[in-house]
Amino acid sequence: MQNFPLHTLQSAPDQSKPSLEQLNSSFGVIPNIAAAMATSPVLIGSLVVLFQKVHTGSFNEEQIQTVLLTNAVTNACTWAVAFHSYLALQNGVHADDVEAIRHKRLPKEAKNAALSNLARTLIEKRGQLSEVDIDSFINAGFTQSLLLEVISIVAASTITNYTGSVTKPALESTFAPYAWTA
Repeated sequence: MQNFPLHTLQSAPDQSKPSLEQLNSSFGVIPNIAAAMATSPVLIGSLVVLFQKVHTGSFNEEQIQTVLLTNAVTNACTWAVAFHSYLALQNGVHADDVEAIRHKRLPKEAKNAALSNLARTLIEKRGQLSEVDIDSFINAGFTQSLLLEVISIVAASTITNYTGSVTKPALESTFAPYAWTA
């Protein structure tokens, strides 16, 4: 079994350090998944640029976390499910909706349900949305532009989900209460 290092600001490759510093500034810590990603300056740099775009886009944090948690569950990334369960609760997603997503059900809140359904459908259908899929999202009060923006959130989470599945970083104690198994 491969053991991927969890880099610190001191041990990371020089080209990864600015990205780790940005994440540390955003979260107050370097999440273990980012510490593992830092082995590749290209990967960690890509995540940080996309992360900034996603979190300064049109969706609020509750909506973003709904999509990110849905993606983590759909991609069966245990680290990301715990992390985004924690962040979803911190950003206003109702506890019942967090549990619903963790159990592969839709949240009760209508807009979050539409976001969660679109995210899961994008992953499961590998982007091959039907007109019904698109219409369902638009009819929930979203625009074509926002549908395309969801793709950027899915892309950002795919980076972390795949990295988590490959590197299997330890779950931080803060996120341990939200541990999840597929």
